[in-house]
Amino acid sequence: MLDVPTLTGAAPVVVPAPWTVRPASPRQVEEYRALRRDVFVDEQALFAGHDRDRVDEDPRTEVLVAVDRDGRVVGGVRLSPAVEALDAAGRDLGWWTGSRLVVARTARRAGGIGAALVRAACVRAAELGVLRFEATVQAPNRVLFERLGWQAWDTCTVQGAPHVRMRWPVTRVADLVRATKADLASVLGALADDAGTLLPGGTLGGAGFRGDDGAPVPGTDLVAACDAILPALLERDPEWAGWCAVLVNVNDLTAMGARPVGLLDALAAPTVSFAHRVMNGVRSAAQAWGVPVLGGHTQLGTAAALSVTALGRTSRPVPGGGGRPGDALSLTADVSGRWRRGFEGRQWDSTSARGAADLRHLAATVATASPRAAKDVSMAGVVGTTAMLAEASGTGADIDVARVPAPASAATGDWLTCFPGFAMLTADPPGTSRMPAATGALAQSAECGVLTARPGVRLRWPDGALTDAVPGPATGLGTA
Repeated sequence: MLDVPTLTGAAPVVVPAPWTVRPASPRQVEEYRALRRDVFVDEQALFAGHDRDRVDEDPRTEVLVAVDRDGRVVGGVRLSPAVEALDAAGRDLGWWTGSRLVVARTARRAGGIGAALVRAACVRAAELGVLRFEATVQAPNRVLFERLGWQAWDTCTVQGAPHVRMRWPVTRVADLVRATKADLASVLGALADDAGTLLPGGTLGGAGFRGDDGAPVPGTDLVAACDAILPALLERDPEWAGWCAVLVNVNDLTAMGARPVGLLDALAAPTVSFAHRVMNGVRSAAQAWGVPVLGGHTQLGTAAALSVTALGRTSRPVPGGGGRPGDALSLTADVSGRWRRGFEGRQWDSTSARGAADLRHLAATVATASPRAAKDVSMAGVVGTTAMLAEASGTGADIDVARVPAPASAATGDWLTCFPGFAMLTADPPGTSRMPAATGALAQSAECGVLTARPGVRLRWPDGALTDAVPGPATGLGTA
């Protein structure tokens, strides 16, 4: 509660709430369950005897409680994976529910406890990487949830009482795309205008390749790609940054079906020893993929920065914008490896422990399969990169979450929004993808979505529901 003495101009006085919301201890879980029995069984008669169910027995279930100044539990709510969301192996697909929201009879006059528990549940769901978060609430509570930003999407009857199915709008993917890709059109617009007067086809990247991972060099069979490494990654792990600078460029060439033939690096480093560490990573990766470093530029005694340009050859570059409505969307990913230490949930390392022969085989997969469209999964993650492929193709996309190849140890929300090492999105007519044959046992590949006439990207869940992930164009660069 905030008391603002407006007439005196004095500083606001913050009065602490008479309760706090926190994760429940084992003892508090039992108090919360007793409180549920008092409200749902004794007061409301929704259940006979008890309201316990299998969600209470799921070890992944979390309970948040409101505790008063005397340590008594005066409210609570639980979060758990939706039973319908578990795949055949019991893997959590990132669809969670909040349930059994309860406030003690004696604490309701204070007000605000229920709303605080709902807000805390939303925060915790975001921390867990949840991509779909819902609750089935008694009809009178609909107003409370809508006031907190939830959206009603269905109605049902539970224990004879009318309920409303509410959904919290999770914006994790849209926020990532907005932060990494949404401003590209405004930044690159002038270059696109220039390209219209200088390039055949009049478009940035050349005709048919607007917004691609690499750019075909006009009049040649060369493809050029260039990537810069985030300064935070470079400063925290210089060797890994050097490795990644090669990896992301090789991935760009792979997505276009090009064979890498050379690299150029531009390195700025504060010290000689720092430069050595970065170049050790670049050299190791260049040797692993069998690509020579042809030259570049090095600057010492300045802030750290690194970018690498890669050149490849192909007579038939694969466009990122070659998909059509109705095409099947496939993901081919190397799901071996682990989270990179220090970058858990953001960078999956499937490459540093791979042998050179495996890495080079994977780098040739798109050229071998020759799909209609291809794009390597970038820092925008699987869903964000799908949005870019769809935008360039003049389509939207629906992704079947349960069919996305993924490591068993990665949370679905993290996997769909991370940089996954080696992962390629491809589009082909349904049933015609040749990526599984091209990758063999080195990667998992599956048709896991469809390109649609409706813009944006949606996630399809095991119950058939669709939730918006990227509501519109990812970059604003338009179609290829």
